[in-house]
Amino acid sequence: MIDFSNDVDANAESLRAEHEALMQFLYLAPVGLVQAGIDGEIVMINPISAQLLMPLSPDGSLTNLFTALESVAPDLRLQCAQYPKANGMVFEGEHIHLRADDSIRGTPQILSLTLLKLDAARVMAVIQDVTAEVRRERQLRQSDAWLNAILTRISDYALAAVDRAGRLCDWNESIARVTGFGEHIVGSPYSIFYPPDAMTGEHLLDRLREADTNGWSMDEGLRLRADGSQFWCSALIAPLPDREAFGDDPAAPRYCLILRDISDKRAATEKRRQAAFCDHLTSLANRRAFFEAAELELDRAAHTPRSLALIVFDADHFKHINDRYGHPAGDRVLCDLANVLRDTFRAVDTVARLGGEEFAVLLPSTGIEQALAGAERLRALVATRLVAADGAEIAYTVSAGVAILDGTAGGIDLLIKRADEALYQAKAQGRNRVAPWTPELTLHENTPQRSRNAD
Repeated sequence: MIDFSNDVDANAESLRAEHEALMQFLYLAPVGLVQAGIDGEIVMINPISAQLLMPLSPDGSLTNLFTALESVAPDLRLQCAQYPKANGMVFEGEHIHLRADDSIRGTPQILSLTLLKLDAARVMAVIQDVTAEVRRERQLRQSDAWLNAILTRISDYALAAVDRAGRLCDWNESIARVTGFGEHIVGSPYSIFYPPDAMTGEHLLDRLREADTNGWSMDEGLRLRADGSQFWCSALIAPLPDREAFGDDPAAPRYCLILRDISDKRAATEKRRQAAFCDHLTSLANRRAFFEAAELELDRAAHTPRSLALIVFDADHFKHINDRYGHPAGDRVLCDLANVLRDTFRAVDTVARLGGEEFAVLLPSTGIEQALAGAERLRALVATRLVAADGAEIAYTVSAGVAILDGTAGGIDLLIKRADEALYQAKAQGRNRVAPWTPELTLHENTPQRSRNAD
């Protein structure tokens, strides 16, 4: 008889050694690593991942990767399930923006998430805190845009001088060549080149202040020609080096405005923007875009006080829609709501999907009455709609909470909390309605907080 016991023992010892080496790698890795089943149930997790994920876990435990990230990445489970290959990269380096009260440091935090499908039964997540890197990347993007503006051939440009109030000081042939506007625009604000709902009076001055602070200010988007047509354009504002020579003359040129027609590059720019800043289901702004826009608006309001409104919308009884008609039908309802939101609000507003059936609209330079009117207009429009899905016509409604930034410390997190409290009130009053935040609505410790996925 041949004795195989030594071989069995050797194989077992080899497996134990491999397992110990894997565990050591997981614990010593400089990034967060999580191995989970295809349903998200966690098999292995290293300390960095536990530290980053624990504040997000709704029940304080880390047993399921998808559940832990549901409040900030609600479509993670769906993206994994829809990945068509047996193994491969589901997505790489997706940014997840946390609120300050979700963060282990008490400040807004950005995580990078990469999801790998190892096989039909296993996934691996790689998680990193990239908050500092993202801020540096924004600065580099602006620097690259500025250098590109300098190095590209001058025939693509309209150049104009702007005074300290943002009015155009002069006219030249380059303005006519790019935009078609004539000399009559001298004395007009430079926002004449923007679509009517794409800039507020405060934003016009914000860009001048940002140019003073940073040496330049750059933005990119649709601009207007004299005939009403639109083109894709980058706009650079830079302080003039000799502007002090004009003294206190309010009409003297203080800045240089350079408009560059980059319509031929729009497709590539939009593709990059879609990948980084758009919700993959609705094509609205995603959480990352929403929190970046909020950060910018709060910074502007800190320098020049102005009103800032937030509306949080939630589809009523959405779980019932999914249970009765199926998740694909639920997705059609969310896309329909996204289209109504996109058509209802201004280009200067940030319309975003925060997660699940929850949407938010950030409205710069907007007071409570104007925000309530916009929310009510959206609510009434939705109440008249029917969404076709597999032979059925689905009626749905939304509730909304409205809050205004009033200078109270707390920033975007407090603004969201107040809008959530108002939304809770709208739901409690019967749904399909809009409620404003008032101090009386502040939730006490014994008041149940509305779930992020509440019906």
